[in-house]
Amino acid sequence: MPLIDIKLPDGSLRQLESGKTALDLAASIGPRLASAAVAARVDGELRDLAFALDKPCQVEILTFKAPEALEILRHSTAHLMAAAVQELYPGAKVTIGPAIESGFYYDFDMPQTLTDEDLPKIEKRMAELAARGDAFVRSELSAGEATAKFEAMGEPYKVEIIRDLGAPTVSCYTVGGFVDLCRGPHLPSSRQAAAFKLLSVAGAYWRGDERNKMLTRIYGTAFPTQAELDAHLKQVEEAKKRDHRRLGKDLDLFSFQEEAGPGLVYWHPKGAMVRKLIEDFWRDEHIKAGYNFVYSPHIGRAHLWQTSGHLENYRDSMYSPMSRTTT
Repeated sequence: MPLIDIKLPDGSLRQLESGKTALDLAASIGPRLASAAVAARVDGELRDLAFALDKPCQVEILTFKAPEALEILRHSTAHLMAAAVQELYPGAKVTIGPAIESGFYYDFDMPQTLTDEDLPKIEKRMAELAARGDAFVRSELSAGEATAKFEAMGEPYKVEIIRDLGAPTVSCYTVGGFVDLCRGPHLPSSRQAAAFKLLSVAGAYWRGDERNKMLTRIYGTAFPTQAELDAHLKQVEEAKKRDHRRLGKDLDLFSFQEEAGPGLVYWHPKGAMVRKLIEDFWRDEHIKAGYNFVYSPHIGRAHLWQTSGHLENYRDSMYSPMSRTTT
């Protein structure tokens, strides 16, 4: 096989046989790097370590020290969770399972109701799947082939996603017996997804639309090491102790009343005094700094929010419009 030039992040060149993978490149640099490798950046694009290098390119081997590695880990762990759920609950259909800032989630169309009490059982099966060390294997399919594949698997949500993408080809990933429509990249082995915790079960409408079916969403998080996971979980527990909703109730500062609406606060006398003191301090500091004050209405005509961009970008988070009728 012909040799190709690979440019490394430090500017040095390394020659590799065309068709060798990013993992082969890592191994040629050193066994420790190959062992710690998670993914690769090839000409600026994130790729699996199994990605074949068939032309001169610039390559950076990513370990868990790279910022992108945590997202790859969490997305791969979401796939393990989906695999465990489908094994434990036959008939469960998968929808989407992205990595998020605090961890990951996956939405399922379940034949039964799940609660937080079910999470330890799912975690146990995930740990067993991770210990097997199955490879995350990427495959490229035409849209027609992928549609037929997921139809045969009884996965209507994946079929809908493929049709909405409108792309001629799509990529899938297989780990063990689980197959998912996914862009990737993923970890080379499920064994690297060993430090995780499932956090909670919630409901979520398919594609966030209340007209669609209510799905079961499972939240979790994952870290490169158990020590990092334990430190994160401890931090979460400490934050719960300082949760403003709990403190507001315990200290008799404020409350939320259903008749007013979600998120609307009733300030109790002690809380109202705390609020006044903070607001007075805020105003005094602004005056000292030379600021002036203006007041504007709390409501306005729709075109005002169109001009500001709020209506276009934040419509779902804004209060519903009011209409005035005359008699």
